[in-house]
Amino acid sequence: MQTTVHEIAEDVYRMSTYVDDAVPGGFTFNQFLIAADEPLLFHTGPRAMFPLISDAVAKVIALDRLRWISFGHVESDECGSMNHWLAAAPNAEVVFNGLGCDVSLNDLADRPPRPMDDDGRLDIGGHTIRLLTTPHVPHGWEAQVVFDETTRTLFCGDLGTQTGDAPAIVHDTDIVTGAFAADDMFGATSLTPATAPTIRRLAGLAPRTLALMHGPAFAGDGAAVLDGLADGYAARLARATDHPAVA
Repeated sequence: MQTTVHEIAEDVYRMSTYVDDAVPGGFTFNQFLIAADEPLLFHTGPRAMFPLISDAVAKVIALDRLRWISFGHVESDECGSMNHWLAAAPNAEVVFNGLGCDVSLNDLADRPPRPMDDDGRLDIGGHTIRLLTTPHVPHGWEAQVVFDETTRTLFCGDLGTQTGDAPAIVHDTDIVTGAFAADDMFGATSLTPATAPTIRRLAGLAPRTLALMHGPAFAGDGAAVLDGLADGYAARLARATDHPAVA
C-alpha cells in the first residue's frame, strides 16, 4: 500500500490509500488536511495506516504543527489513530460536536476534546470552518460534516461513498450513481424522514468541492450532487415504507 497526496482546493490536501481487497472492486481511504495557520486534519485513518498517512501529511506540514483533528463520526477508519496524532502533535485538539464528545470522545481521546455546537464556526487562520451535525446521516447518531467556508469545500465523511480506485479529483462527473451502487453493497445509510432534509441542508451550502472519505474528490456543482442524493434517498424511503413491516 502507498498513500498519495494531492491538493484538491487551495490549501486542502487529500491523502489517499487504496486497498484493493478491502471490498469487491477495492476501496480508497482518504484523509484531508487544511494547511491553514492552525492546520486541521479531517479523518485520522485507522491505527494500522498511521505510519503511511503521517508520512504523507509530513510532506505538507511538520506533524507537530497540527492544531485540530476532526472526523465524521466515531468509527475506526475515521478516528482509529486519533491518539497517535495527539501524541505526534502536542498542541493538537480534537474538535467535535457535543454529543460525540459526551458519548465517546471524552473517554476515548487522550486529551479532552473541544465540543462545538451545530452550525458553529472556528477560525483556523486563513480558513474558517463550520461544523454541521447530521444525526444518522449517513449513519451514527453523532455524525457530522465540516465545511470550509473559505474554499467552499464540504468534508462529507461517508456520505457519497464510492468503491474502486479513483483519481484524486473529478470534475462535474456523475458520482450519484456510484454512491447508490456502493450503498446497495453496504446498506450503510440510515433511511429516516430526516435523511433527505439533512442532505438538502448541506446542498444549501453550495459547495464547490466535495471531499469524500471513500472515492474521488468532486469539483463542480456540489449542491446538484447533494440534491441528487437527497432525491434518491427520499425515493428509497418511500419504497421502503410502502410495504408493511416484516415481523
